[in-house]
Amino acid sequence: MARTRDRAGLETIGYALLDSPAALAAWIVEKFWSWTDHDGDLEGVVTRDELLDNLMLYRLPRTGASSARLYWESIRQVDAWISGSATDTVTVPTGCSIFPKELHRPSRRWAERRFLDIRYWNEPERGGHFAALEQPELFVEEVRAFFRLVR
Repeated sequence: MARTRDRAGLETIGYALLDSPAALAAWIVEKFWSWTDHDGDLEGVVTRDELLDNLMLYRLPRTGASSARLYWESIRQVDAWISGSATDTVTVPTGCSIFPKELHRPSRRWAERRFLDIRYWNEPERGGHFAALEQPELFVEEVRAFFRLVR
C-alpha cells in the first residue's frame, strides 16, 4: 500500500514538473542544493546559467516527470546493491571515483564483491552527485587516470 501511495505522490509532483516552470525550477534547484558539494555557496560551484541550462534540458522536452520517476524506480535497487549481497558481478576492468557528497557511497569492500576487476579506486576530496558539472577538471582527471591503466 505504501508503494502505491508513494507512486501517487510521484505522479502528483510529475504533473507539476510538466505544467509549471516554477515547480520544475524549484525541484531542480533543490536537487542541486541537496546533491552538490558546495559548502553553502551553490553558485560557487554551479553558476545560475548552468542551472538554467540544466533546467531547460528538462523543460523543453518535458522530461521532468520521467527524470523523477527514474530516481524513484531505481533507488530501492541501488540501496539493495550497496547494502546487500552482490548476486550479479561485473568482470570488465572497472574504475571507481567515489565523490564525498554523492548520494550513495559504496565501500571498497562491497564494490570488490560486485566488480571483480577494480583497476582504479579513488575518493576525491570534492564533488557530489553532479561531479562532472561541479568539478569538471577533477572529473576528467579521474576518467583519464583510469583509462591510462587500461589502454
